[in-house]
Amino acid sequence: MVRKRIPVVVLAGFLGSGKTTLLNHLLAHSGDSRIGVIVNDFGSIEIDAMAVAGQVDSMVSLGNGCLCCAVDTADLDEMLERLARPAARIDVIVVEASGLAEPETLIRMILSSANEDIVYGGLVEVVDAAEFGTVRARHPEIGRHVAMADLVVLNKADRVGEAGLSRLETELRRLGRGAPVVRTSHGRIDPELLFDRSPEPAETAAVRQLSFEDLRAELRAAEDGGHAGHPHTAYQSVEFTAGEPVDPRRFMEFLDGRPDGLYRIKGFVYFGVPGHRQKFEVHTVGRFLRFSPRPWEDGEPRTTRLVLIGSGIDAGTVRGELAACAAAGSAGEAGPDSMWGVLRYVRP
Repeated sequence: MVRKRIPVVVLAGFLGSGKTTLLNHLLAHSGDSRIGVIVNDFGSIEIDAMAVAGQVDSMVSLGNGCLCCAVDTADLDEMLERLARPAARIDVIVVEASGLAEPETLIRMILSSANEDIVYGGLVEVVDAAEFGTVRARHPEIGRHVAMADLVVLNKADRVGEAGLSRLETELRRLGRGAPVVRTSHGRIDPELLFDRSPEPAETAAVRQLSFEDLRAELRAAEDGGHAGHPHTAYQSVEFTAGEPVDPRRFMEFLDGRPDGLYRIKGFVYFGVPGHRQKFEVHTVGRFLRFSPRPWEDGEPRTTRLVLIGSGIDAGTVRGELAACAAAGSAGEAGPDSMWGVLRYVRP
């Protein structure tokens, strides 16, 4: 069985935007997922276990299966290697950039990594809704950071009125060239937007002893007041399945013209083109695209199975366009040359 690659998400934002609060929220609501966290400063993470670590290159277990480590940028590749080892059983790696870091440097390092066990999971840029104008005046490079983002989190939305939020969203979408913008308060973003969260223990076991982690989660939920009264991450999840082979040219046209707000596409595509009979894992996050050929499992049906996640997308239109890709593929007119567009996005 081919091991699933671990997404590496870069979490960026200027000082005070709330990215550490968002990270703590992810750690507290990860379910059974194991998160590997790479940060610049242990002291900013509000986890008691972190108090025992105060130096670079140390690694600490957070008790809920997650691991946290602090590294210099030069040591990033080595730490990614350690976290991606099968023995660590990590499901997602989050790299928290320091408040003044250049996310482009981190992205370039992840994309250029030769580690076959990781895949770039996108840049999440956290923006302070209440202080955006002030931060922009002090750090005009924020426009460039938003332009690179695959997802923009408009945090502290509870501190700005609806009219102001609408203006901010319009400006951020302009700067981000259509990248999805989601509103949050106190960093409460749904983990499903960033990674495939493992089921909660209650979903996988009928009887389970209540642990300290369960009690801590209940206390945090009580302190948060649940989700009542807080902006939700408004997004949609669209599923598509087809038993016919998908036409590669039509599928690439769909990907090239995917609608604004479509943040993630994940799954497997069956092209059925002579010489390319394997399934192709597809992974998109924002504008990033990667295909990975994978062998079919014994007895696995030859089907295309996709999940598309975004905000403000028309599910019927998306399914219709994908169905057209399958209809063109079932005509059997695609030859080996039609795979050129797909193969451009296969890692050598």
